[in-house]
Amino acid sequence: MAKKAEEIKEFLRTRRDALRPSQAGLTNHPGRRVPGLRREEVAQLAGVSVDYYTRLEQGRLTSASEGVILSIAEALQLTQAETQYLRDLLRPQPRQAAKEPTPRQQVRPDLMRILDGMHDQPAFVLGRRNEVLASNALLDALLTPFNERDTDDRNLLRWMLLDPAARDLYLDWAQVTSEVVGVLRAEAGRYPNDAQTARFVDKLKAASPEFVTWWAERTVVERTWGTKRFDHPLVGRLDITYEALTLPGDPDQILFIYAGKTNADLEKLRILASWSIRRTDQTPADAPPHERRGSNP
Repeated sequence: MAKKAEEIKEFLRTRRDALRPSQAGLTNHPGRRVPGLRREEVAQLAGVSVDYYTRLEQGRLTSASEGVILSIAEALQLTQAETQYLRDLLRPQPRQAAKEPTPRQQVRPDLMRILDGMHDQPAFVLGRRNEVLASNALLDALLTPFNERDTDDRNLLRWMLLDPAARDLYLDWAQVTSEVVGVLRAEAGRYPNDAQTARFVDKLKAASPEFVTWWAERTVVERTWGTKRFDHPLVGRLDITYEALTLPGDPDQILFIYAGKTNADLEKLRILASWSIRRTDQTPADAPPHERRGSNP
């Protein structure tokens, strides 16, 4: 419970500090000491008492009604993902945490066949803690050969943070990687008692100073759709669009499908696909630069 109270405190404080008075329709008086909102201003905007909001932000209250949660979310101008995170934080928790170990996630065989049949579109399935549960050959050619890694070494976020090749591959590495950290933050809110997630976060804190910074910011990100820009060692500049689809029957499995943004990008993906077909006949020395450079995390 102490950990939950601390997270409520830090999340509300960081969101309050990030919102300027002018953004909330308030006057920014000269000599104001804090750049963000004061607690009493948040309480006023949310229509709750100052004492109530203070106790909530201090972690002395660890649950709230849906109406209060939505009012505070509106006052702090939270995104949809941040609102859900606040809802997760403030929902009543069972007296005893769920026991470990949790079963390993698996992808249905039929879905595996669908992934393997997508020759012109990189595709993969992410599970809990950004584990790559399955990926097709083109995704491996675009990012890194996840299928050749040990089962316990197929984590997308760990690879992005710790492999130098990932920093070279993503043109917007810091933005993209910090967003994946935000996805992990959202998951931690859904499963606050998950010991595996806690251990994973501790390991990343010990290994990556960037992760320490982004985790402390408490940004929450929802997987949806968007674009990514790559500088691939085999095909050069490559822009893709992507869709993130929650799989039926398991909300913790997300199917990602990539596509070239332009006809030129589509052609580059076809080149990568052609290379991936021939790849099994190559020796390690023949492999393209993105597999020779960098180290496995």
